[in-house]
Amino acid sequence: MYQRSGVISGLLCAAVIAGASYLVVPAVAGAASCGSYPAAKVDWSGCIKKNLMMSGNDFQGANLSEADFSLTDLRNNNLSGANLHKARIIRAWFTGSTADDADFSRAEGYRAGLQNISAKNANFESSELQRANFGGSNLTGANFEKAELGRTTYDKADLTDADFTLANLSRANLSKATFTKPPRFDRAFMFLTHIEGLDLSGAADLSQAQVDLACGDKGTKLPSGLQAPAIWPCGDD
Repeated sequence: MYQRSGVISGLLCAAVIAGASYLVVPAVAGAASCGSYPAAKVDWSGCIKKNLMMSGNDFQGANLSEADFSLTDLRNNNLSGANLHKARIIRAWFTGSTADDADFSRAEGYRAGLQNISAKNANFESSELQRANFGGSNLTGANFEKAELGRTTYDKADLTDADFTLANLSRANLSKATFTKPPRFDRAFMFLTHIEGLDLSGAADLSQAQVDLACGDKGTKLPSGLQAPAIWPCGDD
């Protein structure tokens, strides 16, 4: 602000000295247009859009980084390729939206409603999505590396080739998820993670230590070399 004020003051002084009758102040490059209507490629970076009704819009390729969408209705929107890096989506809901290739890295989304979305190849790296609901969503190829996913649910979600490397999946429920290629669980924290009934025989990087912490059952199939514990450490959550 100080630097901008100094530039404007300098221009004003120059105008007075030159006897100019008008002054042109250059626009600030890269400034977000927080008052703009929803549109493809709109720049709402850093804007506050809390507790609003904004369903059925086209945000394809939009810059929504660091915007605050807490408690906002974003159902049935097109968010393909949108940038939501560091966005706040706490208790926001995206039901039925398309978010293929979108960037949700480091987003904060406690209890976010992400049911029935298409988020193929979306990036959720290092996001905080505790208790988020991904029920029925297509998460094929999605990246959840280092994400905080405690108590998230994936009822009937497609997790084909999803990447949970180093993610916190404590008490997450994957038991009714589907996939044609198992997710990756390299060094994921799987304390009481529900994997009942899942065929994880082809899961990459799944370790015995992870299995021993998780909640499985007789229908859980494990990779060769891993064994189900004598008693699965599962109880009511």
